[in-house]
Amino acid sequence: MNKNLIEQNLNRVLEKTDFQNLGQRRQGKVRDVYTQPDKIILVSTDRYSAFDRNLALIPFKGQVLTQVSKWWFDNTKDIIQNHLIDSPDPNVVVVKKCSVIPIEMVVRGYITGVTGTALWTLYQNGQRDFGDFVLPEGMKKNQKLDQPVLTPTTKSDEHDKPLTSKEIVEQKIVPEALWKQLADTAIKLFIRGQKLALEHGLILVDTKYEFGLTEDGKLMLIDEIHTPDSSRYWQADSYQARIDAGREPQNFDKEFLRLWFKEHSDPYKDEKLPAAPPDMVAELSARYIQIYEQITGQKFETNLQTPILDRIENNLKSFNLTS
Repeated sequence: MNKNLIEQNLNRVLEKTDFQNLGQRRQGKVRDVYTQPDKIILVSTDRYSAFDRNLALIPFKGQVLTQVSKWWFDNTKDIIQNHLIDSPDPNVVVVKKCSVIPIEMVVRGYITGVTGTALWTLYQNGQRDFGDFVLPEGMKKNQKLDQPVLTPTTKSDEHDKPLTSKEIVEQKIVPEALWKQLADTAIKLFIRGQKLALEHGLILVDTKYEFGLTEDGKLMLIDEIHTPDSSRYWQADSYQARIDAGREPQNFDKEFLRLWFKEHSDPYKDEKLPAAPPDMVAELSARYIQIYEQITGQKFETNLQTPILDRIENNLKSFNLTS
């Protein structure tokens, strides 16, 4: 989809849903969640969130996230079962209910990042021992690690806290046997992700996975997988030349819009924020579509005639709960 077509459809966005007959509704940052007795319906909206609030609506973002996750679920189901039951609409997945394991499995393949908890930041500050692995002296930013590493955190709506394998077992967050299965599965998923991404010209830098348990105690991959919102990607063909030149790798950058809000307002304090510039919204939409096409190798297609809400409501008719 070219940028002109995106610009013509800037108002074609899904802000939220409020279906009355799909079950109990909960609104997350990006997805609207409908819980039924035996399954959950996840509707991905076009909300773009940062600073603990919604900043803008990005056309086609919800569809991209849903379809990218679907592609990866299909390409990793031989490693572990996932929660996907059906996808009746481009923005919707119907998934199995399970008990969520309260650990975010963060896997890293490179030493990078700028936040206070980033591997590179901690390394720069002198940390070498990370509990489950020790990094050597002399590493440089954006360097590939000898092997992927796990840096798990607590799963919280507020601030995630770093965990080590020892803490997870000692605090009995999960039994030791389950922890070993989680760790092994996360690394296998990441290695598969790196291999397939590279075949499509991308480097999967780091990501996070979430897992749950079925009623009979089997481990299941849940939430999303390898989307541009849950993962960091770099372009593979320019990586080495940019590193050699002392430049940052070419990445999927969605931060530019967040930075614009930071420069033009106080997103934490201002009651009303300025409207996002249309050209920046169109650019971000184009980037989401581009990475979808690169990851999946498929051309992005969408229905531009039927209103999104009408389309979703019609496609979810068979999942309505009877009164």
